[in-house]
Amino acid sequence: MNNNDKRTCNTSIRCSVDTCAYHSGAQNCCSLESIKVGCCDCAPTKCEGTECASFKLGGR
Repeated sequence: MNNNDKRTCNTSIRCSVDTCAYHSGAQNCCSLESIKVGCCDCAPTKCEGTECASFKLGGR
């Protein structure tokens, strides 16, 4: 069992980004209580214009 499998899983936040330090690998969800969503653009019109601002590199 790796460290990601020991994390709590917030099933309200689904996530498949396994390079994030908060990713709960076995359940494909986030271990944070809440996340912040940010914008890459001043007025996004597509999904690509948004991002998880809570992302922290460190998974796997």
